[in-house]
Amino acid sequence: MCLGVPGQLVRWIDHDPLLATAEIDFGGIRKRCHMACVPDAQEGDYVLVHAGVALTVIDEQAARQTLSDLSNADAVGETGSEAP
Repeated sequence: MCLGVPGQLVRWIDHDPLLATAEIDFGGIRKRCHMACVPDAQEGDYVLVHAGVALTVIDEQAARQTLSDLSNADAVGETGSEAP
């Protein structure tokens, strides 16, 4: 199974069509990601990232819901039961 994680585009580093990169914030952890699939993404947008590649722009509500779901899944994994 593959997992795409939402992150927020903080700043563009390079807009080159083939080598496009940007700094993406994943809840306080910032990583450089390849952006060729989403050349029209704007700073502040949320993108879905898999293996260091931003695949699509997603709306903020969907990004926050996914991050919440991942956090809840992590809490369940640590305790073996749902977090209160």
